[in-house]
This record gives sequence, C-alpha cells and structure tokens, in this order.
Amino acid sequence: MSVADTIGLILGSCRTIAVVGLSPQPYRPSHGVSAAMQAQGYRIIPVNPYADRVLGEKAYPSLTEAAQHERIELVNIFRNPEDVPPLIDEAIAVGARAVWMQLGIAHAGAALKAEAAGLLVVQDACIAVELARLAAR
Repeated sequence: MSVADTIGLILGSCRTIAVVGLSPQPYRPSHGVSAAMQAQGYRIIPVNPYADRVLGEKAYPSLTEAAQHERIELVNIFRNPEDVPPLIDEAIAVGARAVWMQLGIAHAGAALKAEAAGLLVVQDACIAVELARLAAR
C-alpha cells in the first residue's frame, strides 16, 4: 500500500485519535493540529500526564490509562523520536488500528514493529496538512 493510500485509509476510517503529547498551550503545534482535527469532526483524546483537560476533553497520563476509558483507533504522536518505541508498544497493547508520527518524527524500527503487529503507520507527516490535502482533491 502506498503512503497516500495509507493516509487516506487512516483519515477515512479512524475517527477517535489519542494525541500523545497534546499540550494545553494554544501556541504549541500539538494544540493547533488537534484543534483543527477536532473541528473536522474527529474525537480527540489528550494524552499528557501534566494536563487535566485539553480542548474540552479529559486528559489521560498514558495511552494505557486512556484505553481503559476510551476506544482508541489512532495514536497521533507529538513526542521526540527516542520516545516512540514504548508508545508503539502501548499502541499495540491497547488495540489501536494505526499510529501517526507527526512532522519531524520518525522511528524506522518502531514503525516496522507496528506494521508487523498489523497497524497502519505514517511517519514524518502532519495529520492536519494531509487532511486538508485530501479535502482539496
């Protein structure tokens, strides 16, 4: 499957997005991107151990905790590349369908592990930009 096909499949079928590293600060990229996705009808589940609520949604300290209360379809990662491998392990464990590493974030080994577990994977791309690109077609 091509990257474009993977992006289209994820954005078309995954409506609930756990955003790891979602900041409550409006000037942070994670906040703006998540707000844009929320405005397009996606359910955003903040994952940030230092926040109580972000974008009107209850924040959880980890993916594992979030999955005890919410159904997670897509894990959108706003963390440093070295933080990705354990997040992939959590995404697999909680039954996510896909993992998206935001622009500037990639980890080849973790991506291969996610794909081997059956997850769809996108690396080094902005989910809001890709959604706008699809909408413009």
